[in-house]
Amino acid sequence: MASIVQSLSVPSTYKDQQYQGTSSQLALDLANSTTLYVGNLSFFTTEEQIYELFSKCGEIKRIIMGLDRNQKTPCGFCFVEYYHNADALDCMKYINSSKLDERIVRSDLDHGYREGRQFGRGRSGGQVRDEYRLEFDAGRGGWGHVRAKQEAERERDQKANYEAITTIPEGANLDYKDRKDEPSKRSRDDDDDEEEQQRSKANPRFREGDEEEEDA
Repeated sequence: MASIVQSLSVPSTYKDQQYQGTSSQLALDLANSTTLYVGNLSFFTTEEQIYELFSKCGEIKRIIMGLDRNQKTPCGFCFVEYYHNADALDCMKYINSSKLDERIVRSDLDHGYREGRQFGRGRSGGQVRDEYRLEFDAGRGGWGHVRAKQEAERERDQKANYEAITTIPEGANLDYKDRKDEPSKRSRDDDDDEEEQQRSKANPRFREGDEEEEDA
């Protein structure tokens, strides 16, 4: 029976550019795959957090964290390998687009991990998506690489063209001194009266003592 609702376990149309096989071979590899690609992770998400979430769908064989090619630090993706294809399909159904570390993570069937795929392919060492990202994302290192360069150049221009004033004009300096040397408008008697009023408000006994003196 045909269904108008697409199955949640169907892999996306994304094709790894470094895959060497044909399209039919890729389709066969994905149909039997036990590996998931997981994206949109925070740089601060740990392997333990990933294991806790993805192990709900089956026993995990291993987790390979994606790393920045230059710094060897997490850069927002990983591979999760199960022992059985059914577990990977269940993960696609029930965990894909769920929230982990306050982010919506994406999982997709992968044709299989091989050494070297754990490193980012962007020019700066991270993922390509973070090269040209324009919005600020605290969970993925702040600005995208290109935008970060633009922000750094803008800060240098500001320092070069809009440096803080270190010398005060002579007229402004005199006016400041005049204001600083002006006598206070409130006298000592006014301060004493205000303190007495505050003390009487805080303690009713002072008001009672004053009334008794007036009666006497």
